[in-house]
Amino acid sequence: MTQTARHGTDTVGALLHRWRLRRGLTQMDLALRAEVSTRHVSFVETGRSSPTAPMIVTLCEALEVPLRERNTLLLAGGFAPAYREHGLADPPMAAVCDAIAHILKFHEPYPALVVDRGWDLVDANGALTPLLAGVADPSLLEPPVNVLRLSLHPDGLAPRIENLAQWRAHLLRRLGQEIEASADTGLERLRAELRGYPCPGGAGTAAGNGGADAGGAEDGIIVPLRLRTDVGVLSLLSVTTVFGTPLDVTVSELAIESFYPADAETARVFTG
Repeated sequence: MTQTARHGTDTVGALLHRWRLRRGLTQMDLALRAEVSTRHVSFVETGRSSPTAPMIVTLCEALEVPLRERNTLLLAGGFAPAYREHGLADPPMAAVCDAIAHILKFHEPYPALVVDRGWDLVDANGALTPLLAGVADPSLLEPPVNVLRLSLHPDGLAPRIENLAQWRAHLLRRLGQEIEASADTGLERLRAELRGYPCPGGAGTAAGNGGADAGGAEDGIIVPLRLRTDVGVLSLLSVTTVFGTPLDVTVSELAIESFYPADAETARVFTG
């Protein structure tokens, strides 16, 4: 059977082939993961066989394709999307929003925020606001607030980050990992923008190229955010939380960033 279903200019076979190469897998590797024959994988990729919707989902799961892109593959195969995409204000998202509000509230007095796939701010608790004082460009705080742009822009938080080179390299490496996982062209454009920002301290534009930390490693085992404030330098560790087994595109792309004191003085400031 000849495969004719397309999404844009890409067949489902071409898209699967691209994702397989992106994951660094051979056809045999993918076949073993998906528990199908190598011959079937080959036929799907070349268009000699048209995969069913369940087979597309199986191959996507084996390739760890994000939910949004799984829908793209299903559409390319001539099928309806399998994963819904609700807005946070939609009734089915009430439980998710309640969980987010609970996490943010009970993380106080420490700061926590929620970002979407593009690193735009979705929500935050009250402890975050004092950390944003002194941002020189008010437009950086206008919705949608991009957290990475706000952090690394020379008129944002960057002048107040004591270990800017190290923190910048950390953020760009993480962004690079997300680009590799999602193939998101919007994130690629954001990375290019961030790399163009000046970085006093010697990181230049090399940080975030996927290599060593251009900012240099410290003795600790986790990179802290060291932020100058009116009450002194706060040292914060970040922890990322995502929803397990999401079946909604929006939920799959949310991340909660929670900050914790990295030293006793920072803890005293927040709890004092």
